[in-house]
Amino acid sequence: MQITRYIKEAVLQCLSHLYPDQLFSEKDFQLNQTKPEFEGDYTVVLFSLVKTLKQSPEKIGAAMGGFLTDRYKEDFSSYNIIKGFLNLTISDRYWLRFLEQTYQDSNYGRSSSKGKKVVIEFSSPNTNKPLHVGHLRNNFLGESIAAILSAYGYDTVNTCIVNDRGIHICKSMLAWQLFSGGETPDSTHKKGDHFVGDYYVKFNDEYTRQVARLKNEGMSEERAKKEAPVMKATQDMLVKWEQGDPEILSLWQRMNEWVYAGFDETYRRIGSHFDKVYYESQTYLLGKKYVDEGLENGVFYKEEDGSVWIDLTADGLDKKLLLRSDGTSVYITQDLALVKEKWDDFKPDSSIYVIGDEQNYHMKVLKLICEKARIPSADKIYHLSYGMIELPTGKMKSREGTVVDADDLMDEMIAVSKAQTNERGKVADFSADELVALYEMIGIGAMKFYLLRVDPKKKMVFNPEESIDLDGFTGSFVQYTHARTRSVLRKEQPVSDYSLQDEMLEPLEKALLIQLEQYPAMIEQAATEYNPSVIAAYVYYLAKAFNSFYNKHSIINAESAEKKQLRLRLCQLTSHVIAAGMQLLRIRVPERM
Repeated sequence: MQITRYIKEAVLQCLSHLYPDQLFSEKDFQLNQTKPEFEGDYTVVLFSLVKTLKQSPEKIGAAMGGFLTDRYKEDFSSYNIIKGFLNLTISDRYWLRFLEQTYQDSNYGRSSSKGKKVVIEFSSPNTNKPLHVGHLRNNFLGESIAAILSAYGYDTVNTCIVNDRGIHICKSMLAWQLFSGGETPDSTHKKGDHFVGDYYVKFNDEYTRQVARLKNEGMSEERAKKEAPVMKATQDMLVKWEQGDPEILSLWQRMNEWVYAGFDETYRRIGSHFDKVYYESQTYLLGKKYVDEGLENGVFYKEEDGSVWIDLTADGLDKKLLLRSDGTSVYITQDLALVKEKWDDFKPDSSIYVIGDEQNYHMKVLKLICEKARIPSADKIYHLSYGMIELPTGKMKSREGTVVDADDLMDEMIAVSKAQTNERGKVADFSADELVALYEMIGIGAMKFYLLRVDPKKKMVFNPEESIDLDGFTGSFVQYTHARTRSVLRKEQPVSDYSLQDEMLEPLEKALLIQLEQYPAMIEQAATEYNPSVIAAYVYYLAKAFNSFYNKHSIINAESAEKKQLRLRLCQLTSHVIAAGMQLLRIRVPERM
């Protein structure tokens, strides 16, 4: 049982014994960690009890402290009262029992199955451009949330919807027809997703030139954007695609294959995997079916030009387009189908969408339309909204070619990792293959940690130079600490049949044990908040606590056999929790560094 749960139950027993005429619950008091400037480990806040019991907080605290240290003397060694705060000191015996029970437990921190299934949708790439730094935050959040929920006891399913059709895809296709001269990724020695992305940028360049020319000829900007020849040609291509034109479909399939090959390589490097991949090209027709049903049921309506809409103004939103006048679908059309497909495939208890906060309105509309159209599992939808990433130079725009590609960023991070590792000069005995693996582990790990250490709801600026720092709030610092624990344990392992006596704990030993005991609670908090930054902060502070302990106390050459075994156990449990916590962030940790 977690110490906070144990203390709360003990406090409730205490209150019921001392004040039998009253009924108490956990809402009647607060429990916090004791502030560093005061003596104690955990603090019971008493102010909320004063009105009910009509006694001073000092009198209540004295009665409770006396009861707890008498009835639970094996666990509470002392107490003190400062105004309305009862500070409890947890006995060394308790912490030693905890250490003995957990230091060899490879599942420490993980919960048993809760019998619930959660589907997590993330990544959602477009097949007209490579993955960029924004996709990295999306993928890292999705993978980490899945890992955290799994550790908390949920059955998780990773899914991805590939946006492989639509006007944006046709832009790359048209640009390739106009400007490629038949070149391919193989002929240019380019990764397929980068190759196609270049043509998306070329389309925008040509479109910008054509709009400017039409404006110079006297056309308004709004009309010029509609009348630009490349835009009209792209719209015509989309209509032909939905009509099944063989030539258009053949080009579409060929270019998508180029992109998928590139995506697969990137996903392998960042460690993303999917249990089920959906394709917009396969879901949009089912979405059209829901539109037809909605028209019959009066949920949707048709304008004179043939376009189909839903009016959500009564719900405080707006009117939303579902089908264009030419019969082509929009994003929301396929999203309706995907909600139903996920339900048919998995019957989830919750369906999490990892999507940037720029789509907050879209997700509100989607959920409301699903409810009105009575699509199953509408009430299961949860939007994990996250803030956009900016560079120190500002916001990125893919159509203008100012986005930082995921592959380029990973290459940069690995290069920085290599330079810093070699500068420290501690890897002389590593083989060439071991060095390559280490550089990638540190570089990719630093990037993941940097992008996950921020609360998902917050926007962030990504600065690669700050992300690899052995003395900062970084993945590299945590990885180095894990390597330090493994270095100790390679020299000597704890003796499993050695029984620790009532050894007096040093302050830094106890501080480390308190940190280690909180690991299950951190998983619970991260799971219920859908927030990997909770785990990132936790493993960082755990690493700091271990380094403070390590720098102060000798382990292998401890002052006694008892201390040596105690500290080896501490080292082993710390090593496990750091590795397990970093795995929840999908970050690997090195044995040596």
